[in-house]
Amino acid sequence: MAEAEVAVGHETLSAIVDGTTPRGDVLGVAELAGVMAAKRTSELIPLSHSTALTELLVRATPERSGGLVRIRAETGAIGQAGVEMEALTAAAVAALTVYDMVRDIDRGASVSGVRLVSATEGQAGTWQRPEAPSARQRPPAGARGAGRIGQPGRPARPQSPRR
Repeated sequence: MAEAEVAVGHETLSAIVDGTTPRGDVLGVAELAGVMAAKRTSELIPLSHSTALTELLVRATPERSGGLVRIRAETGAIGQAGVEMEALTAAAVAALTVYDMVRDIDRGASVSGVRLVSATEGQAGTWQRPEAPSARQRPPAGARGAGRIGQPGRPARPQSPRR
């Protein structure tokens, strides 16, 4: 299983859910694109094995609270090689399709978080991505973050240029 996220503005997300984007059914087209991409992974990724998939499901789900479309791709096969590249390819291409379909109305849309969520492979066993706080969560008020200068609640003073 793999996933990807497409962050969009709230108005864009509403248009996606309502089916009123200029290019049509964003979620349906993205899911179809993911399926098509998974089937062509060996053509897209050099040295990847051609694998006959026995399972393939791509879901594009809008999440209003986060202002994003989450793509989930699940693949399965009977054979020696794993199918994580097929799942990753499906998720990535589906996310790129969402971006392509909304870019005219939301130039700020962005694709992120393309990642393997879990894998189960014969002798290799099962791997599960540990749960981590979402990268989209804001830090608590007053927290210091990378690149932040000054004290919480006080604006940083402009620095004079170095000579």
